[in-house]
Parts: sequence; structure tokens; C-alpha cells
Amino acid sequence: MAKKRITVAKGDGIGPEIMDATLRIIEAAGAELEYDFIDVGEKVYLSGNTAGITNESWDTLRRNKIFLKAPITTPQGGGYKSLNVTIRKSLGLFANIRPCKSHAPFIDSKHPLMDTVIVRENEEDLYAGIEHRQTTDVFQCLKLISIPGTRKIIRYAFEYAKVYNRRKVTCMVKDNIMKLSDGLFSNVFREIAAEYPDIESEIRIIDIGAALLADHPEKFDVVVTLNLYGDIISDIAAQLTGSVGFGGSSNIGDGFAMFEAVHGSAPDIAGQNIANPSGLLAGAELMLQHLGQLEAAERVSNAWRTTIEDGIHTGDIYNPQNSKMQVCTKEFADAVIERMGKTPRQFATVEYDKDSYHVIDFEKYDRPTAAKTLVGSDLFIDDSTCTPDELGQKLESLTDGELKLKMITNRGVKVYPNGLPETFCTDHWRCRFVHKENPKDVKQMKEVSRTSVSELLSKLLNNGVDVVKTENLYYFDGELGFSLGQGE
Repeated sequence: MAKKRITVAKGDGIGPEIMDATLRIIEAAGAELEYDFIDVGEKVYLSGNTAGITNESWDTLRRNKIFLKAPITTPQGGGYKSLNVTIRKSLGLFANIRPCKSHAPFIDSKHPLMDTVIVRENEEDLYAGIEHRQTTDVFQCLKLISIPGTRKIIRYAFEYAKVYNRRKVTCMVKDNIMKLSDGLFSNVFREIAAEYPDIESEIRIIDIGAALLADHPEKFDVVVTLNLYGDIISDIAAQLTGSVGFGGSSNIGDGFAMFEAVHGSAPDIAGQNIANPSGLLAGAELMLQHLGQLEAAERVSNAWRTTIEDGIHTGDIYNPQNSKMQVCTKEFADAVIERMGKTPRQFATVEYDKDSYHVIDFEKYDRPTAAKTLVGSDLFIDDSTCTPDELGQKLESLTDGELKLKMITNRGVKVYPNGLPETFCTDHWRCRFVHKENPKDVKQMKEVSRTSVSELLSKLLNNGVDVVKTENLYYFDGELGFSLGQGE
């Protein structure tokens, strides 16, 4: 096998120590790799580069396409961008994969049989970071979910299950509340799941799903979910195995991939040769799997498991009941290397199905055409002086064109007409305007002209109404492209 050239960053804090240990171990396992080293993180930040990465390093990453990264330190204070987020989004690393497996009885865990993989969408959702302060009271963060982003991550989850002989894929969403965004995710999940009849599938609401994951993780195999939910439950799942410090992570895109430990740079113990390299080693093992170097990945995993079984432990997991020797970072790496080629006695031996293994392909998105019909507009208004009835009457007095006021909501709840006096109101009002001859059936709304929306907006602004945002209401192929107000 020709050697694969990868990019390596030793990172900050304990990063250089655990990276050196990790590279020694995977080389001893027979990994066919060559390295280009780059500087990222604190040193680059403090040089005045707020992104934490230089143009030359970008060139190296884009050339090699595979990145093994140790933890980095982001300096305290504002103005520094998250390097992980920058790399993930810049290189289209849409899938974050977090295997969470218990290593009981040697690593204490309340769930000794846990073996769950979290597949997290990595680019969209609230993590787009599009935020605005719209009024004195109200701040907004946009949740963006796309069809191509959803299709890619769900397809990847099922293909991952297929490649690694996983039995079930669980989708976690909150589609009972967010019927359009999370509803898209669950609908696409149902569609794609039907193409994999040999893999069990289920959809769970994220709140009860997370509770069940914490209480009965053995009921789950592969979990696929949106960005924020995945960020939360992957840390929960990793901690349930005994320690976040053992977690490795892969970030996968079309042609690019980044591999890392889940934990941070731990600057308080940097340079002391006491850090546990297991998390970064787990990330490196995921990298070897991704590259198809399965025999090397097996040797790494089995040698590490044998070392743990033999009671050779770093200080963070040393326990007199299960440990025989407390070792430093370098000694732990030496112990793993000494056991290369051995198989564990109590842990299951890791052996990949090389005949069925294949590189996971990514679904190419062919954007469909959709008939888009404008049927109204939501105008968001900043007003701290009016009651709902006063604002409604004011807006109705200014409306004499094609559009009429249908309702006003405050934080999503209808307050006009016929709102409840008990509803607490902020200074942020969503005012829905539709065709003046609209039927009551929301699925039969009349089309409105674009000029009517601009005329209404102009008239309101000219009369002192502070419109802070507009969202047009559309049908897409005759289906509603907007949610109803609570109580509408």
C-alpha cells in the first residue's frame, strides 16, 4: 500500500505529548502514513491571526485532505474564532462521528455494555451563528436546516451502520414543536430508512430520547441528529462510558476529514508527561478506518485494550482495584507498543469485516424545482408602548391595500385578535399580513403581489412603525412553507 500523506497539528497544552505518543503507536501498528506538520491554535492566534490558522496551513490541509489534530487552546477574550468550527465549515466536514463505548470493569461505568455511535450534523442548525438583537427585550438566533445537509447526514448514518455491521439507526428530533425544520429531518429519515430494510430504524423525540440514552444506552446503536442536539448528547454518551477523556472524534466531508480527541488541551498539566493519550489515539484509529488501513486500526485497538486489561494505566484512571502500574504518557505508549499484535482476553477482540468494508460515498444533491407562491408576509415590529389590541387597531388603520392584518403573535403566541390578557408580552411582535379576501382555510390562501408587500412595508415605516424584520409567506408546490402561530 502506498503511504498516505496526512497533515498533523501537535496543538497546545498536552497536545504535543499525546500526539508524539499517538504517532509512535500507529507507526508501530504498521500505519502507512507520511506527515506534514503545521502550527495551529494559540501560537498562531497570538501572532495576530484571529482565525488560528495561516494561509500556508490551509494550502497543506487542502492538498493532503486528511488532518490529525491535537487539542488547541483558544486565548481568553473576544475576537478569536473557533478553529474547529472554521475548519469544519470551510472544508464541508458535515458529519461528526463520536463512538462511545464502555471499557468496564477497568474504566468505571454505570453502563458496562454501552456501545453507541453518535452521528451529528456538523454545519447547520443554530450553529450557523446568525444572531440579531431586534428589540430591547428580544434576541434572535436563526435555526437553518437544509434539504441537502439533512440528506447527507442521514445517508451517512445508514451507510456507516452498513459498513460497520450496526443493527439500528435512531433519529432524534423535536418535530412535534419545530414541524418544518425538525420535521424536514424526520421526514427525510423515514424516506432514506426505507432504502435500508435490513437496518432497524426509529424516531425519538430528543428530550425523552436523551433521557433513555442516559438510562438505557444499550437500547441504542447509531444515533443521528441535528447539530445542537448532537453536541449535547455526544458529550452525555461519552461521559456515560466513564470519561470524555477516552473519546475520539471524526469530522467527515466529501474528500476531506479531520480526526481529533474529544477533550481539550489541559494546559494545567502540559509538559508534565502525565496526560493520557487514549482520546487522540481513538481519533487516530478512526482515521485509519477511514483510510481503509483496517489491519493497522485493529492492531492499535487490540493492543490498547490489552494494555488496559493488564492494568497499565495513566494517573487519570489509576485505581488500586483494577490498576497494577501507574505510568506516564511515554510509558503508556511504550506499553501499548509492547502489546502490538496481542489480543485482549476480557474485552472483545476488534476485527473489521474487510470483505464488506467500503469507502462511504456521499449523496449528491440534485436540487428539484418547486413552484413558489407568495401568499403573505410576517412583519416583526418593535413596539413597547402598545397593548396587543392597540397595536392591532393601529396596523389595521394603516392597511388599505391588497394586504390585511390576520393576526399578531408575541413570542409565537397569538395575542390579537382575541388574545388572552394573561399572556405576557415583550416589545417584539410578529404581525401576519395576508390577502384581504383570504378564505379561512390556510391551505387555500390567495396569492399576493410583491409590490403589495413593499408598499405595506413602506407605509408602516413612513408612519413611525419600527419594522425590524420581514419574512415572506410562501407555498412550495402548494404546501405551506411557514408555521402557524400558537393559537392561530
